[in-house]
Amino acid sequence: MDEQIQKFLFNPIVGRLATIFLGIAIIWIIIKALQKNLFSKLKDNENRYRAKKFSSFIGVTLSILLLIIVFSDKLGGLTVALGVAGAGIAFALQEVIASFAGWIAIVFGGFYKSGDRVQLGGIKGDVMDIGVLRTTIMETGQWVDGDLYNGRIVLIANSFVFKEPVFNYSGDFPFLWDEIKIPIQYGSNYDKAKAMFEQIGKEVAGDLTERSKQKWTALQREYRLEDSQTEPMVSLIANDNWVEFTLRYVVSYKKRRVTKTELFTKILKAVEATNGEIKFASATFQIVEVPEFNVNIKK
Repeated sequence: MDEQIQKFLFNPIVGRLATIFLGIAIIWIIIKALQKNLFSKLKDNENRYRAKKFSSFIGVTLSILLLIIVFSDKLGGLTVALGVAGAGIAFALQEVIASFAGWIAIVFGGFYKSGDRVQLGGIKGDVMDIGVLRTTIMETGQWVDGDLYNGRIVLIANSFVFKEPVFNYSGDFPFLWDEIKIPIQYGSNYDKAKAMFEQIGKEVAGDLTERSKQKWTALQREYRLEDSQTEPMVSLIANDNWVEFTLRYVVSYKKRRVTKTELFTKILKAVEATNGEIKFASATFQIVEVPEFNVNIKK
């Protein structure tokens, strides 16, 4: 019995397994200690999230390296078999490999980061987590109007970054241009209406003008972009039914609906205060010719 125990304890395979178990335990004890005692004290949420994700990746990498080192002398005779098996596995898991490659592209290519508002594969929402294979998104829109959360959490394969466009609403330029259209009756005071709408735009969205201008200037220094107006502006066109004013303004990507509500509220009150000098228009229909009717009454 003692001899069998000694053979078991001094068995090379048992020694390697014990080394792997002990080494992996030490690696993850250190990783978890760093995450709990160091990374959790970071004040910035983005830096804390990145530090924890990167430390977990380092732990997985070190664990794999430990396995390779411990069994390195046993892998020489399996090279050909592993090569053939690896080719078959690569073909069967091509979507998984593409998702892993997509994760590398996302992390190091700056496609998006946790907290960004993006649209991936037709799904729009805020990035909750970027995993090795999938990106987790809190969805917005769909059956909910505006850019509000609908409560649905969506998992999207990272391979989508190679197949479809990636829309980032909050990347290097975390602002959007938005606009509202205001129909005004013919015969209204157009100059007064234009000045009034411009003033309301500056009151509501004017505080973002300077900040968005600075961001746009920074983009111009890095990319080939033309200068763009970030101040609220009003344009108009005349159609068959009314004069259509368009108020264009810069807004934070998370406040489109709130800003539009505030703008419409101020515009409604301002137009009503003009006592008919400026009037809203509605669809009108004009009958240009009365059709001919033939009436035959039989007794």
